[in-house]
Amino acid sequence: MTNESHPFSDEIHVEQLEVFSVIGVLEHERKGLQRLTVTISFWPYQQTRDLADKIDKAVNYSAVAEETKRFARAQTVNLIETLADRLAAHLLKTFPIQKVTVEVRKFALQDAKYVSATVTRSACVG
Repeated sequence: MTNESHPFSDEIHVEQLEVFSVIGVLEHERKGLQRLTVTISFWPYQQTRDLADKIDKAVNYSAVAEETKRFARAQTVNLIETLADRLAAHLLKTFPIQKVTVEVRKFALQDAKYVSATVTRSACVG
């Protein structure tokens, strides 16, 4: 639970979603799709108490997950940082959310469980 008060009080969290992308600096990494996991936390504009238990008023987390998988598969980048940044920007443009945190995990080091990059972005209010 976040310590922040409104407007970022109601959060949806998708943990370790499996995605595939062409990612990496080394030639052997770029020969095909690699398995990554993505964790997404997002803060909808609509507060939970205003949803009236109706899916059409909520940001559908299943749609967010499917769009994340589709977006990752379409990317070809060198860095997990770049993928995290681009995905965060894409989700802010695609869904009615005011803030998003994206963590991308890559399983690249033999002696480590994973390497990750995390970004937090907010929608521009203008």
